[in-house]
Amino acid sequence: MKRIITILLALCMAFTMAGCTIEFVDDVPSEPAAPAVSEPQQVDIGTKTPAAPVSTDETWAIYWYLCGSDLESNYGCGTNDLLEVFNVPLPDNITVVIETGGSKRWHNDTMQTRVLQRYVYSSRGFELVENLDLANMGNPNTLASFLKFCKDNYPADHTMMLFWDHGGGSVAGVAFDELNNYNSLTLDEIHTAFDTVYNLSETNPPFELVGFDTCLMATVDMAATLKDISKYMVASEEVEPGGGWYYNDWLAKLAADPSMDGAALGKIICDSYYRGCTKERIVAKATLSLVDLQKLDGLLDAYETFGDAVLMAASVDPSFTNRFARMATSCESYGGNTREQGFTNMVDLGHVARSCEGLLDGAKAVTKALGDCVLYQIKGQYKSEATGLSFFFPFIKDMKTYNAYTGISASRSFPFFYEYALTGKLDQDGLSYLESLNGAKEVEKPKTLKDTDWQGKHLTVNEEGSAVLTLGPEADKLMSGISFSLYYSDDKSGNVLWLGTDNDIYADWEKGVFTDNFRGVWGAFGGQLVFMELSYEGEDYNIYAVPVMINGEAYKLEVVYDFNDEEWTVLGARKPIDANGMADKNMYTLEEGDKIDVIWYIASASSDKLTPYTVGSFVYDDDTVFEELWLPDGTYTLVFEMRDAGGNTITSAEVDCRIEGENMFMDPK
Repeated sequence: MKRIITILLALCMAFTMAGCTIEFVDDVPSEPAAPAVSEPQQVDIGTKTPAAPVSTDETWAIYWYLCGSDLESNYGCGTNDLLEVFNVPLPDNITVVIETGGSKRWHNDTMQTRVLQRYVYSSRGFELVENLDLANMGNPNTLASFLKFCKDNYPADHTMMLFWDHGGGSVAGVAFDELNNYNSLTLDEIHTAFDTVYNLSETNPPFELVGFDTCLMATVDMAATLKDISKYMVASEEVEPGGGWYYNDWLAKLAADPSMDGAALGKIICDSYYRGCTKERIVAKATLSLVDLQKLDGLLDAYETFGDAVLMAASVDPSFTNRFARMATSCESYGGNTREQGFTNMVDLGHVARSCEGLLDGAKAVTKALGDCVLYQIKGQYKSEATGLSFFFPFIKDMKTYNAYTGISASRSFPFFYEYALTGKLDQDGLSYLESLNGAKEVEKPKTLKDTDWQGKHLTVNEEGSAVLTLGPEADKLMSGISFSLYYSDDKSGNVLWLGTDNDIYADWEKGVFTDNFRGVWGAFGGQLVFMELSYEGEDYNIYAVPVMINGEAYKLEVVYDFNDEEWTVLGARKPIDANGMADKNMYTLEEGDKIDVIWYIASASSDKLTPYTVGSFVYDDDTVFEELWLPDGTYTLVFEMRDAGGNTITSAEVDCRIEGENMFMDPK
């Protein structure tokens, strides 16, 4: 028993899993050779001179900040989007100005890696207008230089700024330069760059539209950053596919009617994105929203009032930090927020506000204000709770990320609330702000799981054969969440295999009684039992992350169980959030002939450290399904894992699950 708990505690404290590249051979982990990168076809993109449609009086200029990153060097995604643009004949009054850089390789014969390059595409064709010394596209000075070049040389009645690359949400930002250690533009750096070049004004912003063909940038903090820069914003709450926006669709419609404004163009971009994702069968998790930044003040006021209410509730009752965390982490989140996927810490603002209606001041106002400023959105079947904008919520105690958030937050109150939840105290600024709200001059240090005697808490087995953890009413005050982990111990070798986590638990929070609903079955892909980690639990569907190797590269499958259809579906595969907070834009769709290596995690007899372990391989084809299978005969171990808002985690005692055929027997230790 002590060994399983030791392994799980070590995992909870320090094990944020990155993509695994380990195979297990003869009981010794070894590093495989680096896989070959598939190479898109080299193309010539510099010879087209299209015929132009009929012109109108309105002029448009699109300033495209194309940081190629590994999306270009590995997959040619930037080149593909350039080709889409060049398939659209432009009238005389539309100009696309492009800056390229940030990539180790371009999959065409035109762009170069050793310089920054500026191109113009117009009715006259495509031409290189300037070569510059190589510079970091994640640096605000580089962005400011491009903006000044565009402003001085290519003004228009309507201007659109387009960011292209990876995105990472409110904290990580956009434009991860592959040549500069994936350094990115943070939100404050983006604003600084625009402020350097333009006279910014909320009543008369210089841009008609700012768009993000990136992941995760439809956040309330990003919108607040742009409200004196642009009238409208188009961005995605969720990760985007590698192909991103469908340029030959929306740009063609703009070319046919340049008289449209940013709202009309934004809706067209959203609709074309939805059609493209549907065509490529990747629409299930798609999101894209059009935000009227001129109506944002109402949302920001409501958001601040909501944050004030959250902070004051916690100051009166410290246990509110856990209840709010439980609500927030159960709402729809984006980009992955698990140990397997990494953490973006982005949650849908409207979903959380709806969960708090009737409980906190400002919650209903947030919902209404979102409806006013989010003019239009598309969302797939498995992002049904999306309301158009996300907000930052810390899923784990990561003070570096928290400190970065405080510098870009659209709210004053939420950073103070997170400080209190994560550290149990407020600094002087936080206390002064709280005093201005309700007169409180100090806060009580909240009780945490570390203050309980629940570590190793004994489990019982009820008449139905389920494991029961009884904690009492204090659980509602002290816990932000609960789940269970499943292990298999090989008595002959002494190895312990971790099969994953789930929260298929009947939770009576009022009484503090938690009963597992484990049925002796587990997820399997291609007939191979897999490691699974629950990433979202909804009323209609659950989403899981499953680590695999696909043709030698590490990915996390995104797998959905739909309660209505009672079916499992593999949506695709992504790489986890990297150390820079960059979300993988390149959703991989499984293809016939792919070699799939199934990954579990193992602790050997001589070490409690968990390492990736290849338990089996198969070749994917159209008949491969994800399903539930009975576990093989043997003895498994189930352990409950309890969490609080301060990032503390403790575990219960173990219960043995003995599988015999399609029968299961629980034996507490």
